[in-house]
Amino acid sequence: MKRMMVAAGLALATLAVPALPVAAQEVARVRDGVTITPGQTRIMIMQPNIKVGSMSTGGLFEPNAEWTATARKLIDAQVRQQLAGQGITLVAQPEIAAGSDGPQNPVQQYRALFPVVAKAVMEFQFFLGNRLPTKKRPGVFDYTLGSGIASMPGAQDADYALFMFTEDAYGSAGRKAAQLLMAGLFGVAIAPGVHVGYAGLVDLKTGDLVWLNADPEMGGDVRETDGAVKRVGQLLANFPGTKLTAPAPAPKK
Repeated sequence: MKRMMVAAGLALATLAVPALPVAAQEVARVRDGVTITPGQTRIMIMQPNIKVGSMSTGGLFEPNAEWTATARKLIDAQVRQQLAGQGITLVAQPEIAAGSDGPQNPVQQYRALFPVVAKAVMEFQFFLGNRLPTKKRPGVFDYTLGSGIASMPGAQDADYALFMFTEDAYGSAGRKAAQLLMAGLFGVAIAPGVHVGYAGLVDLKTGDLVWLNADPEMGGDVRETDGAVKRVGQLLANFPGTKLTAPAPAPKK
């Protein structure tokens, strides 16, 4: 019986989802010399890249189309409301024509590229353990999506593009049971779910990433209005040229 419990513990230990280091030095950075002027600077809001689903007992992400659609609608509305409230001039992303929304569409290509670049920033600049020597110099923040973004549809109508990515995996009943079992029997913690978010501002003339706010432990249930308000508040915290700040954490009970 004891061997069975140990074996079960070793198996369950693999349920923890690999994640980026959590001992972050910073989660936001703005490029030197960037100026966002409310009422003058034009920002194109890219369709948020949102993934919402559940996490199985074995740690697999299981997408939920209904949750994702709800979150996309709530987050998009909140982003526009919060930025417009700061006087930012917003430009809509051009509609993608039916039949041209595949991976070859330049808009889709840059939406897919943004989270790749954001993850690189998080791993190699924001976190002490993996910081590259070339990123250690004060003031260095040189990441780009490439100058080709200037030819992306709609780029000529704005100064910057705001990209957003969120991924939420809510623990299934089996996952939660495994979490309690591991904690109770072995004192081992496994991740109950995943809640990651990035928001970044890209110069539409150069492709340079000029501001990034990224956190591997976001809050707010994006399937509900109040949760979406909190999530967007975190995503847009310290947005250049505004007074937006992250929501205060809820008091611990």
